[in-house]
Amino acid sequence: MTDLQCAARVFVARHGEALYESELLSDAGGWLSPLGRQQATDLAATLAPERITRVWASDMARAVQTAEIVAGILGVDVVVRKGIREFGVGDAAGTTGVPDPFAATFASWLAGDLTARIPGGESGDEVIARYAAVLDEVADEHRGESVLVISHGGVTCLTLPALATNLPLTHGHEKPMPNCGVVAMEADADGWVCRSWADTPLP
Repeated sequence: MTDLQCAARVFVARHGEALYESELLSDAGGWLSPLGRQQATDLAATLAPERITRVWASDMARAVQTAEIVAGILGVDVVVRKGIREFGVGDAAGTTGVPDPFAATFASWLAGDLTARIPGGESGDEVIARYAAVLDEVADEHRGESVLVISHGGVTCLTLPALATNLPLTHGHEKPMPNCGVVAMEADADGWVCRSWADTPLP
């Protein structure tokens, strides 16, 4: 981030409930269920008092659909960025996910070893770097404004605690994000601070 004259207020939300083409693990997007669409509508109503100036979204369909519903209600535009998509499933693509192919990698990440890599996929450091680059872009473009970012549960729960100066790395594991749950982040020249997690204020 460049030096900011006035902090950006960034609300990061998980997409609404989604349906998927297959039960097998995949990096394919999926789409919103009827409940997911209602969750997106409710999210827009919740954030209306914040005067959101733009919605940024992952390029995965379930995030884009959530963003379009919210943006349509709030009367703002949508910007899509690949860097805030969910982490890839790597070599586990096409499998049932049983036993959990990510368990060992996640355990390493939670223990602080972000060099650990999903087999055939990204390391924790790589996931955080791409996600942080988009958040920095958002903060630079929206100084003194409020903006919404629509992303995904896994990547958000890993990355935001890693970036926030007031959260332990394990926070997202201990308090996973519900669909359309919101994290309020503030960015200034000193870095990122988390003000609330899943609508629960933080000291």
